[in-house]
Amino acid sequence: MEYIIRKATKADMPAVLELIKELATFEKEPQAVIIDENDLIRDGFGENPAFNCLVGEIEEKIQGMALFYFRYSTWKGKTVHLEDLIVREKFRGVGLGSALYTAVIKFAAEEKVKRTEWVVLDWNKTAADFYRRSGANVLASWDTVQMDAQAMQQYLEKKNLV
Repeated sequence: MEYIIRKATKADMPAVLELIKELATFEKEPQAVIIDENDLIRDGFGENPAFNCLVGEIEEKIQGMALFYFRYSTWKGKTVHLEDLIVREKFRGVGLGSALYTAVIKFAAEEKVKRTEWVVLDWNKTAADFYRRSGANVLASWDTVQMDAQAMQQYLEKKNLV
């Protein structure tokens, strides 16, 4: 099956948001997506874009995407963080996900970053195995830590900072 990988545009954000929601459902958290198309347009296409996005088209319709951004490691320097890579279920197994993944790794190499990183859920064995086969190291000894807006607010209130 033929596909095209290209840089996303503002006009692609409705399809990108659909894919984000599809990924959230796959990851068993469909209610977790609180952004909308306007957030994606503002944050990805403003004066200082917060992310880069590639889309994968099959038959002139977006069927996959990879969203990533720069981070800075105090140990390694400039890195790329792959936030999400998703291909619609109907088009998995045709090489589109692999092509998006390769495009992100190529971007990172061209930017001369010291590391590309991302998170994979421990139950997503198919993805973890793919990443291992590609040469990535899936770290079992690190836990992801997050604090949502409500938790941040509560923490700051405890510290009397709000």
